[in-house]
Amino acid sequence: MPEWQGKSRGNKLGYKIFIVVCNTVGLKPAYLLLRFVALYYFLFSRKSSTNIYQYFRHRLKFSWLKSVVNVYRNYYRFGQTLLDKIVVSAGMSKPFTFHFDGEENLQEFGSIGKGGILLSAHVGNWEVAGNFLQRLNTRVNVVMFDGEHQQIKEYIDEVTGGKKFHIIVIKEDMSHVYAIAEALQRNEVICIHADRFLPGNKTKRCRFLGEDASFPLGPFQIAAGFSVPVAITFAFKETASHYHFFGGKPMQRLDDESKAMFSERLLTTFVSDLETKIKMYPEQWFNYYNFWQKE
Repeated sequence: MPEWQGKSRGNKLGYKIFIVVCNTVGLKPAYLLLRFVALYYFLFSRKSSTNIYQYFRHRLKFSWLKSVVNVYRNYYRFGQTLLDKIVVSAGMSKPFTFHFDGEENLQEFGSIGKGGILLSAHVGNWEVAGNFLQRLNTRVNVVMFDGEHQQIKEYIDEVTGGKKFHIIVIKEDMSHVYAIAEALQRNEVICIHADRFLPGNKTKRCRFLGEDASFPLGPFQIAAGFSVPVAITFAFKETASHYHFFGGKPMQRLDDESKAMFSERLLTTFVSDLETKIKMYPEQWFNYYNFWQKE
């Protein structure tokens, strides 16, 4: 079974150091410091490095040297996205520009007036672009596993002045489904990452980057269970100061389409779109476990 256990990496001291650097000397010096942190993980985080190397070498068919170089680039890019998220959320500065590809889709999404669901994945930096979903003129709810250490969460909340989004925590008693339903009834937007799952969750094997991988069924079944539009969105860092946001065309269940059929269509479309974007931005894949491991 894939080895992700719903936990985030890092510690409170590490976050605090980078936030102090950003506040005192700016983001670029923080990026410079980050290069040494990325090198540490590259050298000493053997398990995650092996898994991400296998992704570059066997899934993307890079040469061994290009794969090794991209393992380091991946750690560095991941660190950048974490810093960028904190900088934007805290309102420390406005160092980023954005290109919205498919903005008309989001405008259509918001104009329907029924609430809706956005599906994304642990790639790029959706959280940064997500701060600009305010143009939808409704509250944004993010559905997530409660996997961050509590001290880190409290410190980030303190620095950023609280969450920019309303968080709906996934729970075993399924109470999060009722919270989603209530938010949709208020015409709010629900954001769900649809590429990870915990042991015991229902999954389906799909062809992804040349080999079958397990994807959680829950996000797609939830999306298919409500009569609201569903869109697939991604955001990727293209330069040190520029992001590219992709907003897919809203999908809705057809009159002659069952919930199971719509869920399957959402899953198929999601996997296809994710594969396309991964090939465009290969170093921004942030799943540090064996994603293709058989259950």
